[in-house]
Amino acid sequence: MPFAPRPYQLDAIEALRQGWADGHNRLAVVLPTGAGKTVVFSHLAHQMLDSLGGRRALVIAHREELIEQAASKLLAVDPMLRVGIVKAQRDDHQDADVIVASVQTLAVARRREAIKDIGLVIVDECHHAAARTYMDVLRHFGAWDGVPVAGFTATMTRTDGGLAEVWQDVVFRLDILDMISDGYLCDVRGKAITVDTLDLNKVKTRGGDLVDGQLGKALEDSGALDAIAKAYVDHASDRPGVVFTPTVATAQAAAESLRAVGITAAPVWGDMGRDERRATLARYSAGEVQVLTNCMVLTEGFDAPHTSCIVVARPTKSPGLYVQMVGRGLRPAPGKSDALLLDVMGSASRHKLASLVDLTDREVGEASEGKSLREVAEEHVASEKRRQLAAQVTAEEINLFGESTIRWLRTGDGTWFIRLTSAMVLFLARDPGTRLYRMRRWTAADGVQPPREDVARPLAEALAWLEQQARALAPGAFVARQARWRSSPPSPKALGLCRRLGIAVPKGSNAGEVADLIDVNRVGDVLRSLILPAA
Repeated sequence: MPFAPRPYQLDAIEALRQGWADGHNRLAVVLPTGAGKTVVFSHLAHQMLDSLGGRRALVIAHREELIEQAASKLLAVDPMLRVGIVKAQRDDHQDADVIVASVQTLAVARRREAIKDIGLVIVDECHHAAARTYMDVLRHFGAWDGVPVAGFTATMTRTDGGLAEVWQDVVFRLDILDMISDGYLCDVRGKAITVDTLDLNKVKTRGGDLVDGQLGKALEDSGALDAIAKAYVDHASDRPGVVFTPTVATAQAAAESLRAVGITAAPVWGDMGRDERRATLARYSAGEVQVLTNCMVLTEGFDAPHTSCIVVARPTKSPGLYVQMVGRGLRPAPGKSDALLLDVMGSASRHKLASLVDLTDREVGEASEGKSLREVAEEHVASEKRRQLAAQVTAEEINLFGESTIRWLRTGDGTWFIRLTSAMVLFLARDPGTRLYRMRRWTAADGVQPPREDVARPLAEALAWLEQQARALAPGAFVARQARWRSSPPSPKALGLCRRLGIAVPKGSNAGEVADLIDVNRVGDVLRSLILPAA
Protein backbone atom coordinates (compact mmCIF):
# COMPACT_ATOMS: atom_id res chain seq x y z
CA MET A 1 0.00 0.00 0.00
CA PRO A 2 1.37 3.52 -0.76
CA PHE A 3 2.41 5.33 2.39
CA ALA A 4 2.21 2.15 4.49
CA PRO A 5 1.99 3.33 8.09
CA ARG A 6 4.97 3.07 10.41
CA PRO A 7 4.60 1.19 13.72
CA TYR A 8 4.22 4.34 15.81
CA GLN A 9 1.61 5.69 13.37
CA LEU A 10 -0.46 2.55 13.88
CA ASP A 11 -0.01 2.96 17.65
CA ALA A 12 -1.37 6.51 17.42
CA ILE A 13 -4.45 5.33 15.53
CA GLU A 14 -5.04 2.54 18.05
CA ALA A 15 -4.71 5.00 20.95
CA LEU A 16 -7.39 7.22 19.39
CA ARG A 17 -9.80 4.36 18.76
CA GLN A 18 -9.27 3.00 22.27
CA GLY A 19 -9.81 6.46 23.75
CA TRP A 20 -13.07 6.85 21.88
CA ALA A 21 -14.16 3.38 23.02
CA ASP A 22 -13.43 4.46 26.60
CA GLY A 23 -15.90 7.33 26.31
CA HIS A 24 -13.79 10.40 25.51
CA ASN A 25 -14.47 11.84 22.07
CA ARG A 26 -12.18 14.91 21.75
CA LEU A 27 -8.69 13.41 21.69
CA ALA A 28 -5.33 14.71 20.50
CA VAL A 29 -2.13 13.19 19.12
CA VAL A 30 1.20 15.04 19.35
CA LEU A 31 3.80 13.98 16.79
CA PRO A 32 7.05 15.81 16.00
CA THR A 33 7.34 17.62 12.70
CA GLY A 34 8.34 14.98 10.17
CA ALA A 35 6.52 12.14 11.92
CA GLY A 36 3.87 12.05 9.19
CA LYS A 37 0.72 13.19 10.94
CA THR A 38 -1.02 13.58 7.56
CA VAL A 39 -0.30 9.90 6.85
CA VAL A 40 -1.70 8.99 10.28
CA PHE A 41 -4.99 10.81 9.90
CA SER A 42 -5.36 9.64 6.29
CA HIS A 43 -5.12 6.02 7.45
CA LEU A 44 -7.42 6.84 10.37
CA ALA A 45 -10.10 8.19 8.04
CA HIS A 46 -9.65 5.19 5.70
CA GLN A 47 -10.06 2.74 8.61
CA MET A 48 -13.00 4.50 10.24
CA LEU A 49 -15.29 5.01 7.24
CA ASP A 50 -16.75 1.49 7.36
CA SER A 51 -17.77 1.97 11.00
CA LEU A 52 -19.49 5.34 10.51
CA GLY A 53 -22.77 3.90 9.20
CA GLY A 54 -22.73 5.85 5.96
CA ARG A 55 -21.60 9.11 7.52
CA ARG A 56 -18.49 10.94 6.27
CA ALA A 57 -15.18 12.18 7.65
CA LEU A 58 -14.30 15.87 7.80
CA VAL A 59 -10.69 17.11 7.88
CA ILE A 60 -10.32 20.73 9.03
CA ALA A 61 -7.18 22.67 8.10
CA HIS A 62 -6.37 26.37 8.25
CA ARG A 63 -4.04 26.99 5.30
CA GLU A 64 -4.28 26.26 1.60
CA GLU A 65 -1.06 24.22 1.49
CA LEU A 66 -2.30 21.99 4.32
CA ILE A 67 -5.64 21.41 2.57
CA GLU A 68 -4.02 20.34 -0.70
CA GLN A 69 -1.49 18.13 1.15
CA ALA A 70 -4.21 16.38 3.12
CA ALA A 71 -6.35 15.73 0.05
CA SER A 72 -3.46 14.28 -1.96
CA LYS A 73 -2.29 12.09 0.93
CA LEU A 74 -5.80 10.71 1.46
CA LEU A 75 -5.92 9.67 -2.20
CA ALA A 76 -2.44 8.16 -1.96
CA VAL A 77 -3.57 6.02 0.99
CA ASP A 78 -6.77 4.93 -0.79
CA PRO A 79 -7.15 5.92 -4.47
CA MET A 80 -10.78 4.72 -4.36
CA LEU A 81 -11.78 7.34 -1.78
CA ARG A 82 -13.98 10.16 -2.95
CA VAL A 83 -12.20 13.20 -1.51
CA GLY A 84 -13.89 16.60 -1.71
CA ILE A 85 -12.42 20.03 -0.99
CA VAL A 86 -14.35 22.91 0.53
CA LYS A 87 -12.59 26.29 0.49
CA ALA A 88 -13.27 29.71 -0.99
CA GLN A 89 -15.01 29.06 -4.34
CA ARG A 90 -14.72 25.26 -4.16
CA ASP A 91 -17.60 23.34 -2.66
CA ASP A 92 -17.04 19.66 -3.54
CA HIS A 93 -18.76 17.80 -0.73
CA GLN A 94 -21.99 16.28 -2.04
CA ASP A 95 -20.68 12.81 -2.92
CA ALA A 96 -17.42 12.81 -0.94
CA ASP A 97 -16.41 10.13 1.58
CA VAL A 98 -13.88 12.51 3.12
CA ILE A 99 -14.17 16.30 2.99
CA VAL A 100 -11.07 18.45 3.47
CA ALA A 101 -12.18 21.95 4.38
CA SER A 102 -10.76 25.33 5.24
CA VAL A 103 -11.67 26.49 8.73
CA GLN A 104 -12.13 30.02 7.36
CA THR A 105 -14.77 28.74 4.93
CA LEU A 106 -16.49 26.61 7.57
CA ALA A 107 -16.67 29.71 9.79
CA VAL A 108 -19.38 30.95 7.39
CA ALA A 109 -22.58 29.46 8.80
CA ARG A 110 -24.26 28.67 5.46
CA ARG A 111 -21.13 26.86 4.21
CA ARG A 112 -20.87 24.55 7.20
CA GLU A 113 -24.63 24.01 7.42
CA ALA A 114 -24.60 22.67 3.85
CA ILE A 115 -22.31 19.81 4.90
CA LYS A 116 -24.34 16.93 6.34
CA ASP A 117 -23.74 13.48 7.86
CA ILE A 118 -20.34 13.99 9.50
CA GLY A 119 -19.38 11.07 11.74
CA LEU A 120 -15.66 11.80 12.28
CA VAL A 121 -13.83 15.13 12.59
CA ILE A 122 -10.06 15.46 12.16
CA VAL A 123 -8.33 18.74 13.03
CA ASP A 124 -4.93 19.41 11.50
CA GLU A 125 -2.55 21.66 13.48
CA CYS A 126 -4.97 21.35 16.38
CA HIS A 127 -3.06 23.75 18.63
CA HIS A 128 -5.18 26.43 16.87
CA ALA A 129 -8.42 24.81 18.02
CA ALA A 130 -9.05 27.04 21.04
CA ALA A 131 -9.69 29.99 18.70
CA ARG A 132 -13.32 31.05 18.58
CA THR A 133 -13.61 30.17 14.87
CA TYR A 134 -12.55 26.58 15.51
CA MET A 135 -14.78 26.29 18.58
CA ASP A 136 -17.85 27.38 16.59
CA VAL A 137 -17.08 24.94 13.77
CA LEU A 138 -16.34 22.01 16.09
CA ARG A 139 -19.48 22.64 18.10
CA HIS A 140 -21.58 22.68 14.93
CA PHE A 141 -20.25 19.29 13.82
CA GLY A 142 -20.98 17.63 17.17
CA ALA A 143 -17.64 17.78 18.99
CA TRP A 144 -19.49 18.35 22.28
CA ASP A 145 -22.24 15.89 21.38
CA GLY A 146 -20.23 12.67 21.10
CA VAL A 147 -18.92 12.79 17.51
CA PRO A 148 -15.34 11.40 17.60
CA VAL A 149 -12.79 14.17 17.07
CA ALA A 150 -9.04 13.67 16.52
CA GLY A 151 -6.58 16.56 16.72
CA PHE A 152 -3.05 16.39 15.33
CA THR A 153 -0.16 18.76 16.03
CA ALA A 154 3.58 18.87 16.55
CA THR A 155 3.19 20.98 19.66
CA MET A 156 0.23 21.30 22.01
CA THR A 157 0.94 24.90 22.99
CA ARG A 158 -0.92 28.11 22.40
CA THR A 159 0.15 31.39 23.95
CA ASP A 160 -3.35 32.55 24.94
CA GLY A 161 -4.44 29.23 26.39
CA GLY A 162 -7.77 27.44 26.24
CA LEU A 163 -6.69 24.13 24.72
CA ALA A 164 -7.68 22.17 27.80
CA GLU A 165 -11.27 23.24 27.15
CA VAL A 166 -11.14 21.63 23.69
CA TRP A 167 -9.05 18.48 24.06
CA GLN A 168 -9.97 16.05 26.79
CA ASP A 169 -6.74 14.07 26.58
CA VAL A 170 -3.54 13.65 24.60
CA VAL A 171 -3.73 9.91 23.93
CA PHE A 172 -0.46 9.52 22.05
CA ARG A 173 2.77 11.49 22.15
CA LEU A 174 6.05 10.72 20.45
CA ASP A 175 9.23 12.50 21.43
CA ILE A 176 11.62 13.86 18.86
CA LEU A 177 14.50 11.93 20.43
CA ASP A 178 12.67 8.66 19.73
CA MET A 179 12.27 9.73 16.11
CA ILE A 180 15.98 10.56 15.86
CA SER A 181 17.05 7.30 17.54
CA ASP A 182 14.85 5.24 15.18
CA GLY A 183 16.16 7.03 12.09
CA TYR A 184 12.89 8.71 11.18
CA LEU A 185 14.39 12.19 11.75
CA CYS A 186 17.90 13.60 11.46
CA ASP A 187 19.93 14.52 14.49
CA VAL A 188 20.46 18.26 14.92
CA ARG A 189 23.44 20.32 16.09
CA GLY A 190 23.14 23.86 17.39
CA LYS A 191 25.39 26.89 17.12
CA ALA A 192 24.74 30.35 18.53
CA ILE A 193 25.16 33.46 16.42
CA THR A 194 25.88 36.00 19.13
CA VAL A 195 25.26 39.61 18.16
CA ASP A 196 26.58 41.85 20.94
CA THR A 197 24.70 44.90 19.63
CA LEU A 198 21.33 43.09 19.69
CA ASP A 199 19.52 44.14 22.88
CA LEU A 200 16.41 42.01 23.31
CA ASN A 201 15.68 43.62 26.68
CA LYS A 202 14.19 46.57 24.77
CA VAL A 203 11.76 44.31 22.90
CA LYS A 204 8.39 44.14 24.61
CA THR A 205 6.31 41.00 25.13
CA ARG A 206 2.73 40.59 23.93
CA GLY A 207 0.65 37.42 24.27
CA GLY A 208 3.57 35.61 25.89
CA ASP A 209 6.14 36.26 23.15
CA LEU A 210 8.35 39.01 21.77
CA VAL A 211 6.57 41.62 19.63
CA ASP A 212 7.34 40.94 15.96
CA GLY A 213 7.69 44.54 14.79
CA GLN A 214 10.01 45.58 17.59
CA LEU A 215 12.01 42.39 17.22
CA GLY A 216 12.44 42.96 13.46
CA LYS A 217 13.64 46.53 14.02
CA ALA A 218 16.08 45.37 16.72
CA LEU A 219 17.53 42.76 14.35
CA GLU A 220 17.92 45.24 11.51
CA ASP A 221 19.36 48.06 13.67
CA SER A 222 21.88 45.76 15.37
CA GLY A 223 23.46 44.44 12.18
CA ALA A 224 22.25 40.93 13.03
CA LEU A 225 21.30 40.20 9.41
CA ASP A 226 24.87 40.71 8.21
CA ALA A 227 26.06 38.52 11.10
CA ILE A 228 23.64 35.79 9.95
CA ALA A 229 25.00 35.98 6.41
CA LYS A 230 28.59 35.68 7.64
CA ALA A 231 27.71 32.76 9.91
CA TYR A 232 25.98 31.01 7.02
CA VAL A 233 29.12 31.27 4.89
CA ASP A 234 31.31 30.13 7.80
CA HIS A 235 29.21 27.18 8.98
CA ALA A 236 26.66 26.21 6.33
CA SER A 237 28.04 27.27 2.96
CA ASP A 238 27.17 23.89 1.42
CA ARG A 239 23.76 23.45 3.11
CA PRO A 240 20.33 24.37 1.74
CA GLY A 241 18.52 26.24 4.47
CA VAL A 242 15.56 28.23 5.74
CA VAL A 243 15.76 31.48 7.74
CA PHE A 244 12.83 32.42 10.00
CA THR A 245 12.36 36.14 10.64
CA PRO A 246 9.73 38.18 12.52
CA THR A 247 8.65 40.56 9.74
CA VAL A 248 8.39 40.72 5.95
CA ALA A 249 10.94 43.54 5.87
CA THR A 250 13.41 41.45 7.86
CA ALA A 251 12.92 38.46 5.57
CA GLN A 252 13.61 40.62 2.53
CA ALA A 253 16.63 42.28 4.15
CA ALA A 254 18.02 38.91 5.28
CA ALA A 255 17.85 37.64 1.69
CA GLU A 256 19.75 40.74 0.53
CA SER A 257 22.46 40.19 3.14
CA LEU A 258 22.88 36.56 2.08
CA ARG A 259 23.06 37.48 -1.61
CA ALA A 260 25.71 40.07 -0.76
CA VAL A 261 28.04 37.30 0.47
CA GLY A 262 27.40 35.01 -2.50
CA ILE A 263 24.54 32.85 -1.17
CA THR A 264 21.55 32.55 -3.52
CA ALA A 265 18.58 33.51 -1.36
CA ALA A 266 14.93 34.45 -1.87
CA PRO A 267 12.25 35.69 0.55
CA VAL A 268 8.70 34.37 0.93
CA TRP A 269 5.89 35.78 3.07
CA GLY A 270 2.19 35.34 3.73
CA ASP A 271 0.77 38.09 1.49
CA MET A 272 3.11 37.28 -1.39
CA GLY A 273 1.30 36.44 -4.64
CA ARG A 274 0.35 32.76 -4.72
CA ASP A 275 2.03 32.06 -8.07
CA GLU A 276 5.20 33.93 -7.11
CA ARG A 277 5.44 32.07 -3.81
CA ARG A 278 4.92 28.69 -5.47
CA ALA A 279 7.57 29.54 -8.07
CA THR A 280 10.04 30.55 -5.35
CA LEU A 281 9.43 27.35 -3.38
CA ALA A 282 9.85 25.33 -6.58
CA ARG A 283 13.22 27.02 -7.26
CA TYR A 284 14.30 26.12 -3.72
CA SER A 285 13.24 22.49 -4.15
CA ALA A 286 15.14 22.36 -7.47
CA GLY A 287 18.32 23.73 -5.88
CA GLU A 288 18.28 27.00 -7.83
CA VAL A 289 17.90 28.91 -4.53
CA GLN A 290 20.09 27.80 -1.62
CA VAL A 291 18.32 29.66 1.19
CA LEU A 292 14.72 30.71 1.75
CA THR A 293 14.10 33.59 4.13
CA ASN A 294 10.55 33.83 5.40
CA CYS A 295 8.26 35.70 7.72
CA MET A 296 6.69 32.82 9.63
CA VAL A 297 5.00 31.30 6.57
CA LEU A 298 6.95 28.02 6.55
CA THR A 299 6.25 26.88 10.11
CA GLU A 300 3.41 24.56 9.05
CA GLY A 301 2.79 22.49 5.94
CA PHE A 302 6.18 23.15 4.30
CA ASP A 303 7.88 19.96 3.18
CA ALA A 304 11.43 20.15 1.78
CA PRO A 305 13.43 17.23 3.23
CA HIS A 306 16.71 18.37 1.68
CA THR A 307 16.73 21.38 4.03
CA SER A 308 19.71 20.85 6.34
CA CYS A 309 20.15 24.27 7.99
CA ILE A 310 17.62 26.25 10.00
CA VAL A 311 18.36 29.82 11.09
CA VAL A 312 16.15 31.06 13.91
CA ALA A 313 16.40 34.80 13.33
CA ARG A 314 13.13 35.13 15.19
CA PRO A 315 14.16 34.61 18.84
CA THR A 316 11.11 33.33 20.71
CA LYS A 317 9.94 32.53 24.21
CA SER A 318 7.54 29.91 22.83
CA PRO A 319 8.88 26.34 22.74
CA GLY A 320 5.97 25.43 20.48
CA LEU A 321 6.89 28.00 17.84
CA TYR A 322 10.55 27.03 18.15
CA VAL A 323 9.73 23.36 17.50
CA GLN A 324 7.66 24.34 14.45
CA MET A 325 10.58 26.30 13.01
CA VAL A 326 13.40 23.86 13.65
CA GLY A 327 11.29 20.86 12.65
CA ARG A 328 11.43 22.06 9.04
CA GLY A 329 15.03 20.90 8.85
CA LEU A 330 14.85 17.48 10.49
CA ARG A 331 13.36 15.28 7.76
CA PRO A 332 15.87 12.75 6.42
CA ALA A 333 16.98 12.91 2.79
CA PRO A 334 19.61 11.15 0.64
CA GLY A 335 23.09 12.37 1.53
CA LYS A 336 21.88 14.26 4.58
CA SER A 337 23.56 13.17 7.82
CA ASP A 338 22.29 15.85 10.21
CA ALA A 339 20.77 19.30 10.45
CA LEU A 340 22.50 22.46 11.63
CA LEU A 341 20.61 24.96 13.77
CA LEU A 342 21.90 28.55 13.86
CA ASP A 343 20.31 30.45 16.75
CA VAL A 344 20.51 34.25 16.73
CA MET A 345 21.29 35.45 20.25
CA GLY A 346 21.62 38.96 21.60
CA SER A 347 23.45 40.31 24.60
CA ALA A 348 22.37 38.91 27.98
CA SER A 349 18.59 39.01 28.01
CA ARG A 350 15.93 39.05 30.70
CA HIS A 351 13.83 36.88 28.39
CA LYS A 352 13.92 33.09 28.70
CA LEU A 353 14.28 32.13 25.05
CA ALA A 354 13.55 28.71 23.60
CA SER A 355 16.66 26.78 22.54
CA LEU A 356 17.86 23.43 21.20
CA VAL A 357 16.87 21.50 24.33
CA ASP A 358 13.24 22.67 23.92
CA LEU A 359 12.91 20.41 20.88
CA THR A 360 12.41 17.48 23.23
CA ASP A 361 9.97 17.07 26.10
CA ARG A 362 12.64 15.20 28.04
CA GLU A 363 14.91 16.67 30.67
CA VAL A 364 18.28 16.89 28.91
CA GLY A 365 20.11 19.67 30.73
CA GLU A 366 21.92 22.47 28.93
CA ALA A 367 22.92 22.33 25.26
CA SER A 368 26.66 22.25 24.62
CA GLU A 369 28.16 24.06 21.65
CA GLY A 370 28.76 21.60 18.84
CA LYS A 371 26.89 18.73 20.51
CA SER A 372 23.91 17.22 18.76
CA LEU A 373 20.57 16.92 20.52
CA ARG A 374 21.00 13.16 20.79
CA GLU A 375 24.50 13.55 22.26
CA VAL A 376 23.23 16.13 24.77
CA ALA A 377 20.45 13.75 25.81
CA GLU A 378 22.78 10.76 26.14
CA GLU A 379 25.22 12.76 28.25
CA HIS A 380 22.41 13.88 30.51
CA VAL A 381 21.05 10.37 31.01
CA ALA A 382 24.54 9.09 31.82
CA SER A 383 25.23 11.83 34.39
CA GLU A 384 21.81 12.27 35.97
CA LYS A 385 20.49 8.67 35.92
CA ARG A 386 17.03 10.10 35.38
CA ARG A 387 17.09 11.64 38.84
CA GLN A 388 13.91 11.76 40.86
CA LEU A 389 11.84 10.39 37.97
CA ALA A 390 8.74 10.03 40.10
CA ALA A 391 8.85 13.71 41.04
CA GLN A 392 9.26 15.08 37.53
CA VAL A 393 6.27 16.66 35.89
CA THR A 394 5.60 15.26 32.43
CA ALA A 395 5.77 17.45 29.35
CA GLU A 396 2.00 17.10 29.02
CA GLU A 397 1.55 18.81 32.37
CA ILE A 398 4.02 21.57 31.57
CA ASN A 399 2.36 22.29 28.23
CA LEU A 400 -1.19 22.28 29.60
CA PHE A 401 -0.41 24.55 32.55
CA GLY A 402 1.85 26.75 30.43
CA GLU A 403 -0.86 27.43 27.83
CA SER A 404 -3.62 28.21 30.32
CA THR A 405 -5.05 31.73 30.65
CA ILE A 406 -5.54 31.11 34.38
CA ARG A 407 -2.86 32.05 36.92
CA TRP A 408 -1.65 28.58 37.95
CA LEU A 409 1.19 28.44 40.48
CA ARG A 410 3.17 25.54 41.87
CA THR A 411 4.40 24.92 45.39
CA GLY A 412 7.95 23.83 46.10
CA ASP A 413 6.86 20.19 46.41
CA GLY A 414 5.13 20.25 43.00
CA THR A 415 1.45 20.88 43.79
CA TRP A 416 -0.36 23.03 41.18
CA PHE A 417 -2.85 25.51 42.66
CA ILE A 418 -5.00 28.58 41.97
CA ARG A 419 -5.26 31.07 44.84
CA LEU A 420 -8.71 32.67 44.85
CA THR A 421 -8.54 34.66 48.10
CA SER A 422 -6.41 34.65 51.22
CA ALA A 423 -8.85 32.07 52.62
CA MET A 424 -9.57 29.91 49.56
CA VAL A 425 -7.32 27.83 47.28
CA LEU A 426 -8.10 25.31 44.52
CA PHE A 427 -5.46 22.64 43.92
CA LEU A 428 -4.77 19.32 42.18
CA ALA A 429 -3.73 16.22 44.10
CA ARG A 430 -2.08 13.47 42.06
CA ASP A 431 -3.81 10.11 42.48
CA PRO A 432 -1.19 7.70 43.91
CA GLY A 433 0.30 5.29 41.38
CA THR A 434 -1.50 6.81 38.38
CA ARG A 435 -1.31 9.79 36.02
CA LEU A 436 -4.73 10.94 37.20
CA TYR A 437 -5.62 13.88 39.44
CA ARG A 438 -8.22 14.74 42.05
CA MET A 439 -9.66 18.21 42.45
CA ARG A 440 -9.61 19.84 45.90
CA ARG A 441 -10.69 23.11 47.50
CA TRP A 442 -9.16 24.45 50.72
CA THR A 443 -10.79 27.16 52.79
CA ALA A 444 -9.60 28.56 56.10
CA ALA A 445 -13.01 27.75 57.61
CA ASP A 446 -13.50 24.14 56.44
CA GLY A 447 -10.07 22.87 55.43
CA VAL A 448 -9.84 20.55 52.41
CA GLN A 449 -13.04 19.57 50.63
CA PRO A 450 -13.45 17.23 47.63
CA PRO A 451 -16.06 17.90 44.92
CA ARG A 452 -19.43 16.16 45.13
CA GLU A 453 -18.33 13.66 42.47
CA ASP A 454 -14.85 12.78 43.72
CA VAL A 455 -13.24 10.83 40.90
CA ALA A 456 -9.67 10.85 39.61
CA ARG A 457 -9.48 12.44 36.16
CA PRO A 458 -6.90 12.91 33.39
CA LEU A 459 -4.94 16.11 33.79
CA ALA A 460 -6.67 18.05 30.99
CA GLU A 461 -10.10 17.28 32.45
CA ALA A 462 -9.10 18.10 36.03
CA LEU A 463 -7.41 21.31 34.96
CA ALA A 464 -10.41 22.47 32.93
CA TRP A 465 -12.80 21.62 35.80
CA LEU A 466 -10.84 23.65 38.36
CA GLU A 467 -10.43 26.57 35.95
CA GLN A 468 -14.21 26.67 35.51
CA GLN A 469 -14.57 26.80 39.31
CA ALA A 470 -11.95 29.55 39.56
CA ARG A 471 -13.79 31.74 37.05
CA ALA A 472 -17.03 31.26 38.97
CA LEU A 473 -15.57 31.94 42.42
CA ALA A 474 -13.15 34.84 41.88
CA PRO A 475 -12.92 38.05 39.84
CA GLY A 476 -11.37 37.45 36.42
CA ALA A 477 -8.67 40.07 36.96
CA PHE A 478 -7.44 38.17 40.02
CA VAL A 479 -7.10 34.71 38.48
CA ALA A 480 -6.10 35.72 34.92
CA ARG A 481 -2.43 35.24 34.08
CA GLN A 482 -2.40 38.25 31.73
CA ALA A 483 -4.29 40.63 34.06
CA ARG A 484 -3.22 44.24 33.50
CA TRP A 485 -2.22 44.88 37.12
CA ARG A 486 0.47 42.19 36.96
CA SER A 487 2.76 44.25 34.70
CA SER A 488 2.79 47.31 37.02
CA PRO A 489 5.58 47.94 39.58
CA PRO A 490 5.23 46.07 42.90
CA SER A 491 3.78 48.02 45.79
CA PRO A 492 5.95 48.96 48.81
CA LYS A 493 3.55 46.90 50.96
CA ALA A 494 4.15 43.74 48.89
CA LEU A 495 7.92 44.27 48.93
CA GLY A 496 7.83 44.80 52.69
CA LEU A 497 5.90 41.55 53.16
CA CYS A 498 8.52 39.71 51.12
CA ARG A 499 11.25 41.07 53.38
CA ARG A 500 9.34 39.92 56.49
CA LEU A 501 8.80 36.44 55.02
CA GLY A 502 12.41 36.14 53.91
CA ILE A 503 11.47 35.93 50.21
CA ALA A 504 14.19 37.05 47.79
CA VAL A 505 12.72 39.27 45.07
CA PRO A 506 14.72 39.32 41.80
CA LYS A 507 15.64 42.78 40.57
CA GLY A 508 13.12 44.17 38.09
CA SER A 509 10.22 41.96 39.21
CA ASN A 510 6.77 43.32 38.45
CA ALA A 511 3.68 43.27 40.69
CA GLY A 512 2.47 39.93 39.32
CA GLU A 513 5.79 38.20 39.86
CA VAL A 514 6.03 39.47 43.44
CA ALA A 515 2.43 38.35 44.14
CA ASP A 516 3.32 34.90 42.77
CA LEU A 517 6.32 34.62 45.10
CA ILE A 518 4.15 35.49 48.11
CA ASP A 519 1.38 33.08 47.13
CA VAL A 520 3.78 30.18 46.50
CA ASN A 521 5.31 30.77 49.94
CA ARG A 522 2.02 31.02 51.84
CA VAL A 523 0.03 28.36 50.01
CA GLY A 524 3.03 26.02 50.13
CA ASP A 525 3.05 26.32 53.93
CA VAL A 526 -0.71 25.68 54.10
CA LEU A 527 -0.72 22.63 51.83
CA ARG A 528 2.33 21.06 53.49
CA SER A 529 0.48 21.12 56.81
CA LEU A 530 -2.58 19.30 55.48
CA ILE A 531 -3.52 15.68 55.90
CA LEU A 532 -5.51 15.12 52.72
CA PRO A 533 -8.70 13.08 52.94
CA ALA A 534 -8.40 9.56 51.54
CA ALA A 535 -9.66 9.01 48.01
